[in-house]
Amino acid sequence: MDFTLSTEQQMIRDLCKNFVKNEIAPIAEEMDETGHFPYEVWKKLGDLGIVGIPIPEEYSGGEMDWVSMMIAIEEISRGDASLGVSLLDSVTLPMNLINTFGTKEQKEKWLTPLATGENIGAFGLTEAQAGSDANAIQTRAVLDGEEWVINGTKQFITNAGLKHNSLVIIAAVTGEGSGTKKRISNIIVPTGVGGYNFGEKYKKIGWKASETRELIFDDCRVPKENILGNPEKGYNQFMMALQTSRIGFGAHSVGLAQAIFDVSLSYAKEREQFGKTISKFQAIQFKLADMIMEIELARLMVYKAAWQKDQKENYFATSTYAKVFASEVAKRCADKGVQIHGGYGLMDEYPISRYWREVKFEEILDGTSEIQRLNIAQKVLKL
Repeated sequence: MDFTLSTEQQMIRDLCKNFVKNEIAPIAEEMDETGHFPYEVWKKLGDLGIVGIPIPEEYSGGEMDWVSMMIAIEEISRGDASLGVSLLDSVTLPMNLINTFGTKEQKEKWLTPLATGENIGAFGLTEAQAGSDANAIQTRAVLDGEEWVINGTKQFITNAGLKHNSLVIIAAVTGEGSGTKKRISNIIVPTGVGGYNFGEKYKKIGWKASETRELIFDDCRVPKENILGNPEKGYNQFMMALQTSRIGFGAHSVGLAQAIFDVSLSYAKEREQFGKTISKFQAIQFKLADMIMEIELARLMVYKAAWQKDQKENYFATSTYAKVFASEVAKRCADKGVQIHGGYGLMDEYPISRYWREVKFEEILDGTSEIQRLNIAQKVLKL
């Protein structure tokens, strides 16, 4: 059992750390204030090969492992949560789906520009009445000759509406399945096609530079060949992608928790009370010790889940553990970090206040902590 990163994985970590230091950290606060997505930074991520890490070389990817991808997501998220979530959503969902289930023609047309950072992808599953319950999806696609006609609304969709967003892959009902289940298929919908419109950008408490919108489909027509893989297996397809995304959210949480620890440790070494820095007080030391211990435990579970995916093992349990544990670690670290900062932790001049606003997303998106615990109870423990 070897826990050492390979030379290539360490190179990815070093590359991302340097990129964060030079390109992301200097603008992170501005991104939070303005909500502006840094397109030029995204293109640089693509040029460096970070966006396409797990994608085959023939589609302009790095053809590297998912552990490397999670390392990249962790480090970019450590620099800025908005960029981190845009990266993990584009790679683990639409890019992952196209790479796994797409035809050669679909990969050449859609995957290559996503892997290079020229474009960014989105995935549309959630609806007003279909969040945790995917079978409650109401968006429908009906085959009319050589076209799918789509009607319905999606909400809380990340990356949709960005000026370089080229597509959304939506989950839509295309017929009746077995028993009470609907037949759900995944369909590629290009940005700009008639009948596909964006709602207003949501105003969020954090991750403000990451675009999140409602998507409206009103007799939206796309070619028949835009169906992804077997139309009878759409549910299984997006569940695979969601489990990969949950590893990504675990990595995102670890990166954010690490950033919280970094600023908390730095502040504790500088802030003086009663004639010495507060880092010398046991109450502060215990908080910092708990933070770094839990961060490392969460990181190990994220890497294990990614390694199992690379080994083509069943990673359902570990990805679920990683998502729940890492997201709650980030939340606990944020609470401790604000407490260490005291009154300054409540001031927007300090990044800890931004981190505290951002960590709550981790426990809700891509399956709430409650749903993940239900999955563990029912699908892992067979209760």
